Amino acid sequence: MKAFYIFIIFFSLGIISDEYLIIDVRTKEEFQSGHIENASNIQWQNISIIQEKITKDKKIYLYCRSGNRSQKATDILIKLGYEDVLNIGGLKEAAILLDKKIVND
Repeated sequence: MKAFYIFIIFFSLGIISDEYLIIDVRTKEEFQSGHIENASNIQWQNISIIQEKITKDKKIYLYCRSGNRSQKATDILIKLGYEDVLNIGGLKEAAILLDKKIVND
């Protein structure tokens, strides 16, 4: 929860820029039922696949339904050496924090 409050402070100060990657770590079906605009969908168990295309210094925001799966994915990416990864919680919370719309496929 501490990271959540730090994120809010940084976000309100404008420290977080538009140069980041948003990843929804829920299932494909959950993603299709509604996700944050411009988000990619990679299930948390498969998150290490980003090593093939994403540099380890890229800012990455992860979310799921409640924040549990996105925390698991965050932990995996940190162990893989990613430097700027943040679990931003559940879908609605993440959309508000990023000031993005929730869209359906």
